Amino acid sequence: MKAIQVIGYHQNLRLTEVAAPEVTGPYDVIVRIGGAGVCRTDLHILEGQWAEKSGVALPYTIGHENAGWVHAVGGAVTNVAEGDKVIVHPLITCGLCRACRSGDDVHCAQSQFPGIDTAGGYAEYLKTSARSVVKIDDSLEPADVAALADAGLTAYHAAAKASRRLRPGDRCVVIGAGGLGHIGIQVLKALTAAELIVVDRNPDAVKLAVTIGADHGVIADGTQIDQVLDLTGGEGAETVIDFVGEGGATKDGLATLRRAGDYHVVGYGENIDVPTIDVISTEINLIGNLVGSYTDLCELMVLAAQGRVKLHTARYPLEEFQAALDDLDAGRIRGRAILVP
Repeated sequence: MKAIQVIGYHQNLRLTEVAAPEVTGPYDVIVRIGGAGVCRTDLHILEGQWAEKSGVALPYTIGHENAGWVHAVGGAVTNVAEGDKVIVHPLITCGLCRACRSGDDVHCAQSQFPGIDTAGGYAEYLKTSARSVVKIDDSLEPADVAALADAGLTAYHAAAKASRRLRPGDRCVVIGAGGLGHIGIQVLKALTAAELIVVDRNPDAVKLAVTIGADHGVIADGTQIDQVLDLTGGEGAETVIDFVGEGGATKDGLATLRRAGDYHVVGYGENIDVPTIDVISTEINLIGNLVGSYTDLCELMVLAAQGRVKLHTARYPLEEFQAALDDLDAGRIRGRAILVP
């Protein structure tokens, strides 16, 4: 089958032919890929940021946002059958460890992460497990929802976590209205009555944010902190969700957080520099967000089927993977890029 593989860090990817995955275990599921999301993490992989953490041997196939059709299943699989449309949770989990048994499978003690530490979905077929596949509504198509498997799931996880503390009348600042942010805005709108203030340096992204539910759009032109403080009566917001996490976003975000507020970190790339005395004296909470659980993905698919979360996408044939990555790196994509075999 065709697959896009990392052959060396700080180099371009290579389109090559590799053996298609086969069922070898009772709970294996082989998915014929209908769409694979192109994620900024893929750029970070190519930069070598994940090399030591993942420990993966090169070459290997990347791609961790996948959806498609069930192609083959192991003998013990009962939750899906050949031909079913599915979205794939990004982790393969054991189901036996304490984290899995408590529903926190994101922190499975024996997880695999296709596209990060094993073969991913920039290919025609992907091997995963019965625990990782979620059947999607007939109204949804794999290429339209593929990026919800990680970008959408991560955004949902952060927004759902934040919504548990947000009350009507609270303000929530969302930094970044791109691939993750535009999903997070829709999730927040579906789950909470908080006032949403979206900050992005791209005017088009700000316009998109307002059309999908933001109450206020703020262009990051150097005056964004003052604008947010004006909108919050000078106190700052009860919650800030930072989908950027680099380029000075964390400094700006913390400056717009009120006392006893929650700062959710989703995007990454820079360090957070906060004097400990400020953390103590204001009782702010710094909250990390990785990716969502299997249950989170099921709930997100309900919102997608209801039309309450819609993914803005740009499709590329699998062979045009480099153009998709270049467009993402240059900020030319509104929403998410999707590779279609």
